[in-house]
Amino acid sequence: MNETIAVVGAGIAGLLLARELKARGENVVVLEKSRGLGGRLATKRVEAAVFDSGAQYFTAKSERFAARVVEWAAHGVVAPWPGASAHRWIARPSMNALGKYLAEGLDVRRESKVIKVQRADGGWELMIENQSAMRAGRLVLTAPMPQSLALLQTGSVGLPDKLAGELAALTYHPCLALLLTLEGPSAVPAEGVALADGPVRWIADNTKKGISPGLAAAVTVHLNPAFSAEHYAKTESELAALVLPGIESNLGSPVSNVTLQRWRFSEPAATRVEPCVWLPELGLGLAGDALGGPRVEAAALSGLALAERMATKAGAARAKSSAAHVQEVGSVA
Repeated sequence: MNETIAVVGAGIAGLLLARELKARGENVVVLEKSRGLGGRLATKRVEAAVFDSGAQYFTAKSERFAARVVEWAAHGVVAPWPGASAHRWIARPSMNALGKYLAEGLDVRRESKVIKVQRADGGWELMIENQSAMRAGRLVLTAPMPQSLALLQTGSVGLPDKLAGELAALTYHPCLALLLTLEGPSAVPAEGVALADGPVRWIADNTKKGISPGLAAAVTVHLNPAFSAEHYAKTESELAALVLPGIESNLGSPVSNVTLQRWRFSEPAATRVEPCVWLPELGLGLAGDALGGPRVEAAALSGLALAERMATKAGAARAKSSAAHVQEVGSVA
């Protein structure tokens, strides 16, 4: 049987899972549909301005994840958000740097969009857009749950009824992000600002955050889930007309450019308590932020939990095979 493990998605869950499995001697290939790494740990450059366009920071509340963060900090990959709470961590020089760091040493194939997965010869066949099909012995899906379930559906892969219903209920909120280049400094505090009323949920100045060079501010504006869902199809100019007049006092300088970033699967609207799913009879695993909790830390812990579960099952299977081999040799002797 093909011993390759195919991991779909190079977000923090997929990358940490792949690193753990490789460290245990497994042959792992990570397939990522986009050019970037890290999923919503995303950074976007617009001319000279640089924006953290997705997750603005992450926390480390569990001992296990905190230990990883300390290790990353020692390597200069993450640091506390300047001026913010000591519990808020950002990657350096920008949020996508963590994904790049975690991908080092892994077989990560970017711009490899998996469009169908199906069972084949006791393992899996993955159809990849504009590429040859790939065979794998085991498969892990770490994309947002609706996307992972859609992949299984295209290949007519059935899940146990109860599990299928639970996973189908894990829907997501969208998020619209306006990336604003200003003509001068902003009035946004260094630690960012959360707004309780109106369409805006969060504003951060990437220049004060140390992400964007220069004196002119590069500001990320995240719109709240309800507003994002209602206005998801609107253009940059339409959204700017709706949103910018209400945050002029926060910005402090005129806006010279607006770029829109759409996140269709931004944040789980519901999550499953168990941190991962592993179906040994199919050689299929699922991990990500819909399993365990809607935070970067939860996605990371989901990937680590699935790596452990897969390794335990694989180890048990190898031990059983080895014992059977010893018994057979002994009987011949």
